[in-house]
Amino acid sequence: MKKIAVILSGCGVFDGAEIQESVLTLLYLARAGASYQCFAPDIKQMHVLNHTTGEEMDESRNVLIEASRICRGDIKPVDELKAKDFDAVILPGGFGAAKNLSDFAVEGANSKVEASTLSALKDFAEAKKPAGYICIAPAMIPHVYGKGAKATIGNDEDTAKAIEQMGGTHVRCTVDDIVIDKENRLVTTPAYMLAESITHADAGISKLVAEVLNMCD
Repeated sequence: MKKIAVILSGCGVFDGAEIQESVLTLLYLARAGASYQCFAPDIKQMHVLNHTTGEEMDESRNVLIEASRICRGDIKPVDELKAKDFDAVILPGGFGAAKNLSDFAVEGANSKVEASTLSALKDFAEAKKPAGYICIAPAMIPHVYGKGAKATIGNDEDTAKAIEQMGGTHVRCTVDDIVIDKENRLVTTPAYMLAESITHADAGISKLVAEVLNMCD
């Protein structure tokens, strides 16, 4: 049985992991007969947003605790994630990937990846194990794989430009497709960077999960 690590960034599209992208990822892994373990950094969220109004709330939440809502409490701190224990890693999107796993939402091309998350992701990259990045999560790829790594966030010009400035190679992609970097064993898909519904997001995520699992063979 293939073992896949899934890194979450909280719970909720505007300040954490995109819930639909996360659940679809877990669903397709389970349907394919793979096992998965969810991880998240044990840190405070950048901020907390009211998802009905979009306004910031005067409270603090923990990324790991919030992410545990998505996986029914079965989650571990990302600093415990070791590539040797898994066949691949997948990162759903949501603004948490750009606010909690990294500071891309604020710093753009000058962004950094959260230390424990970066260490885990580099572990997979150095072990040449497959990885899938969904939605805005591919903005972290240049930090993990260095210059020339291919990735997509769809067709948003500003985000694509920032990825290029960091040394990545951005490839335009439709919502229902994936971009494969064979050399780095990377798969990316736009999902809710372009999707207008869960069915739109579903199309690319199903292909991404299938390709990541295929690369494990």
